[in-house]
Amino acid sequence: MIATIPQEPVLYMVIGLVAVVLCVLILPLRLKFVEHNIEPFFLLMGIITVSISGLWSTTLVLDALKAPVVINSLPIGIFQVVLVLGLVIHYLNKPVYKGVGVLAGKLGARLFIFLTILILGLISSFISVIVTAVILAELIAILPFPREAKIKMAVVTCFAVGLGAVLTPLGEPLSTILVQKLSGAPYFAGFFFPVEHFIWYIVPGVLVLAVFGAFYIGRNLIITSMDAQPEYKENLRSVLFRALKVFVFVAALVLLGEGLKPLITWYLTDIPAWALYWINSVSAVLDNATLTAVEIGATMHISQIICAILGLLIAGGALIPGNIPNIVAAGRLKISMKEWAKIGVPVGLVLMVVFFIALMPRVIF
Repeated sequence: MIATIPQEPVLYMVIGLVAVVLCVLILPLRLKFVEHNIEPFFLLMGIITVSISGLWSTTLVLDALKAPVVINSLPIGIFQVVLVLGLVIHYLNKPVYKGVGVLAGKLGARLFIFLTILILGLISSFISVIVTAVILAELIAILPFPREAKIKMAVVTCFAVGLGAVLTPLGEPLSTILVQKLSGAPYFAGFFFPVEHFIWYIVPGVLVLAVFGAFYIGRNLIITSMDAQPEYKENLRSVLFRALKVFVFVAALVLLGEGLKPLITWYLTDIPAWALYWINSVSAVLDNATLTAVEIGATMHISQIICAILGLLIAGGALIPGNIPNIVAAGRLKISMKEWAKIGVPVGLVLMVVFFIALMPRVIF
């Protein structure tokens, strides 16, 4: 028997699901034990959420198990990419570290940071957000920056990568689902639909983040080709364990997103574009692909679609669970939820306001 969502809100479900959302938002920031065990915590929250919603099914369990290892029906996923590239860096760290060190030393801190954010942000839609995220995480791990600067670079670059990945269906599941959902009348969306409607927001956004990052992170940082070659400190066990934690995290987000579908269906699917933009800030803790699948439909006006997607993309950078790059970078660099939120929340809020101003003509007219 296939589990279904009740047509009308059910009080105990609403209370229970809202309580889970509050736990997900608050506990990792307040409790050290949760902060240090974020992956099993989110898995537990996902299990509780699906149980409250009564949406357990064999299909859901299989989807949760497949999500970390399969993307767009291809037998490659975030788990394999994190594992393989982690092993490559593990065994070839000396030439990789030396190459990055020489390049960073020649360019200098600000130019290196600017180019890193800009290039990774723009190529993520072609080489996929997963590959980009692993490259980013390993790159930051190599740099001889203080820990605070590394965290800042991870957060700002993940915002750029998350934005840039939407431009083609190759970039991330969100853009793939968007094109699939709008493939029929009246939009007949194809491969270039995301570029056509989002490039005017995404490219300037990535460029602004690159400039901001260069000055925000690069201030008072000096790199030389000699000190840009720190010692590689990973062991084989940590490489394998990190890939396993990413697997658990992604599977947990699938369960969490499915379990919260009743709230989304009851309250988020029939609201104005401007409200949808701000409400989609919940993607800071939810899988944005799930929200896209539930919210987006051919009956929506293009203004609603653009506002909804941009809200998901921007807010996704605010907290670790919001996007794949965040999960990969935080896992590799051992960034806690609190450390990420300290930078991600204010940056995300400013971006939300700036993009909302840019969207005003669509919202008003």
